[in-house]
Amino acid sequence: MTIADIYDAKKCLQGIIRETPLIKSTISDKCNLFLKLENLQVTGSFKIRGAYNKISRLNEAEKNAGIIACSAGNHAQGVAMSAQKLGIHAVICMPVSAPQVKVEATQKLGAETILVDGTFDDAYQKSLELQKQYGYTFIHPFDDDLVIAGQGTIGLEIMDELPDADIIICPVGGGGLIAGIAFAAKTINPNIKIYGVQSSGAPSMYASMAGGYITKLAKMNTLADGIAVGQVGSLTFNYAKQYVDDIFVVTDGKIAKAIKAMITAEKTVAEGAGATPLAALMADYIPDIDKNKKVVCVVSGGNIDIPLLARLTTWEL
Repeated sequence: MTIADIYDAKKCLQGIIRETPLIKSTISDKCNLFLKLENLQVTGSFKIRGAYNKISRLNEAEKNAGIIACSAGNHAQGVAMSAQKLGIHAVICMPVSAPQVKVEATQKLGAETILVDGTFDDAYQKSLELQKQYGYTFIHPFDDDLVIAGQGTIGLEIMDELPDADIIICPVGGGGLIAGIAFAAKTINPNIKIYGVQSSGAPSMYASMAGGYITKLAKMNTLADGIAVGQVGSLTFNYAKQYVDDIFVVTDGKIAKAIKAMITAEKTVAEGAGATPLAALMADYIPDIDKNKKVVCVVSGGNIDIPLLARLTTWEL
């Protein structure tokens, strides 16, 4: 992947996605805080960027075969909307635990959904079985350079609007988002710091970076379903090793506190994954913070079930 690939992705996505707001936030007085609101993206998350960049470039044979993907919900919607726009049949395998709001939204976009017992990784294995059985074209949720380049357009937007940003903090699941943003931002400004944040209940990239090799988690348990990925990709791991400065983990309690802070201060709703960067900042995990630093938290999505949101607002934190 080159920076030209990310600029090509930006052209490809014109008229398809929203260039989401980058707002100055009052939540923290420890730094000049900005929120990149991908929760206001079409489909409610950043995933449409990578999905459309990948799917729109398939050849006719690959399109005619139909496409299959696996997702905890946000990639599903990105794939489904892309397929709908391009007239392609889409099948999505999702874990049975996926939020109902994400399942229903995927179905409304015309995709065939298959709910799989277990976690995201079980849905991934099922999608590979069906791909082999029926000859579908597989659209990986993160470990694909075209997908990563699509997510990297967020980095271009941040650097265009805030070229003197000091720090970008990203949620991390499989690693596609942080790989794209880190590659784009550090190519433009090698001195910028890029930090990733995972849930302590699903710390796959954290464990992999700490150990120096890709680590598969034996179990996961977190309200941040969008980043509950048991094993990161080989591409995303290599990009993270080269371009990401550090990875932190936050508890579900800290994530819930950040969700509430965004609702209270900015009147915007983040899902668990999208709140992890702010959670790490509020918990003082991010190094070298001061009032002069310009810090961007990427709010990756806002697709949260209403019953879960209602429970979070009553948590004792």
